[in-house]
Amino acid sequence: MLDRLRDRPAAALNLDTYLADYRREYGGGGVTWKLERIQTLSKPGDPSWEAFAAGDWSRALELTEAARPRADAMVAKCAEDGVVTRHIRVVEDPVSPYLQWEMQFLRMLAEAGRPIRVVTAAQVAHWEHERMLPEIVVLGDRVLYLVRYDSAGKPFGAWRIGDRDVIARSSVELDALFRSGEPLLEYFHREIADLPPPAVRT
Repeated sequence: MLDRLRDRPAAALNLDTYLADYRREYGGGGVTWKLERIQTLSKPGDPSWEAFAAGDWSRALELTEAARPRADAMVAKCAEDGVVTRHIRVVEDPVSPYLQWEMQFLRMLAEAGRPIRVVTAAQVAHWEHERMLPEIVVLGDRVLYLVRYDSAGKPFGAWRIGDRDVIARSSVELDALFRSGEPLLEYFHREIADLPPPAVRT
């Protein structure tokens, strides 16, 4: 099902409408799934990303660490709202500079208690004969979003799917993929922690 989601009937939402819809649907019970597949994204406006993109790795790490209270608050809010969030991150080898940067914040989320699993590109290859899997967000049994990014890696909206059968079948596949993954902290300490500063392409 995950490889056929782009072919399902869906409503196109711009970024503001997507975010508003997400806020409206969030917290209605069930598991919130997040699948991230793209290896390089753009996050202008994020101070740590700005430092990373400028090639100042030590400053990027400092600013990421300064955001630890935000990571803690994100996890605490999910617990307060009764939301079970399960996060899957696909990682290719070699790790992209962006992903090396992103992993620093994901590590803090995992340390705060968010269940995050890492899976390899090989583990999703059977879904990718024709095209790469989309970025997926599922809120319980109510709504599934395919987040849309432009060529620079910036989000500009989402496709919204409300078909309960599609959502249920996708959630089963996401659950199996999550269970096959490696806990993020184990992956981070083995593969990311000792990497040299990433070479950022400008």
